[in-house]
Amino acid sequence: MISQTYNRIATISLSLAVFILSACSSAKDTKQDTATHYSMADFATVKKIDAHVHANNGDSAFIEQAQADNFALLSINVDYPDFPDIDIQQDIALSLSKQFPETLYFAATFSMDGWDEDNWQSLVTTRLNAAVKNGAKAVKVWKNIGMSYRDENQQLVMIDNPGLDPIFSHLTQHQVPVIGHQGEPHNCWLPIEQMSVNNDKQYFAAHPQYHMYLHPEMPSYEAQMAARNNMLDKHQSMQFIGAHLASLEWSVDEMAVFLDRYPNASLDLAARMGQVQAQSVKNRQKVRAFLIQYQDRIVYATDLTYAPDEDAQTFKTTAHQKWLQDWRYLNTDTTLTVPEVDGTVTGLALPKAAIGKIYYHNAQRIFTLK
Repeated sequence: MISQTYNRIATISLSLAVFILSACSSAKDTKQDTATHYSMADFATVKKIDAHVHANNGDSAFIEQAQADNFALLSINVDYPDFPDIDIQQDIALSLSKQFPETLYFAATFSMDGWDEDNWQSLVTTRLNAAVKNGAKAVKVWKNIGMSYRDENQQLVMIDNPGLDPIFSHLTQHQVPVIGHQGEPHNCWLPIEQMSVNNDKQYFAAHPQYHMYLHPEMPSYEAQMAARNNMLDKHQSMQFIGAHLASLEWSVDEMAVFLDRYPNASLDLAARMGQVQAQSVKNRQKVRAFLIQYQDRIVYATDLTYAPDEDAQTFKTTAHQKWLQDWRYLNTDTTLTVPEVDGTVTGLALPKAAIGKIYYHNAQRIFTLK
């Protein structure tokens, strides 16, 4: 879809990996596998990082649960209308990061407001410089770029717009990672009955205004991905993290294409574990092979959001259960049920070495965490 040439290369590479792994393992663990993958009993003892959360509540509940479950957190500020103002988000992040410097880190963001003004780039650069000086580990660019923000001529501003290049060049020059959320899940451009996971079916049925299949006047999925890739082609030294599996969550083949094409890019799993599980129902070994082959490029993340008005204990329970469910899927070969997928899913029982990278070392390296 994105590049036929890259696709053939990545598919051949991934298929070879699947063949080798399939020859060496089965859906259930061998004795050797059992010795090399973690169990549920190991959950609390292994150091972990959830590299995509939103701590929008200033109390310590999120921190307390993270510490209990042996997690550090990367809280990502984002210019999302349903979240607090980005200045409030940053104030919360700064406060928590100072109180809990080994548990919570944060990523800054910027507003598109004032885009058409001559001093917009200067103001954004000044803001981001100050955020990095105060400890920001990355900068987030959100899907409003490409999907909602329009310039004074009512044209959508896409992520490869030349007006953004000075910002990206500045961040690249100063080795500040960029977390990019462009587009939506591929399901957004499909009829509801063709969508791969239940939560997408339910969401887009209830929110037709966001269902791009019903809005052909908007940029296509392919146009969103092409704009993102065009931006990366212009900034090839950028340390880029494709949030939500870079909106390629529907295909491990396409993820492999992307990672092979952009050697400085990584993918985070935030809010897309269900799509990974849907693929593994069809071909467990292929998904397992992908995660092992690209274990240096995948970052564990959930998109857990602690809202300002949320009950602390309810949130702590939700976070703990989500982390346990993902651990079970990635670390064991047990059968589980998840709300996103009908029927049952078999865990991947990834090797300990791969889990160490996906859950900890990759995020530690990319974001220069302690």
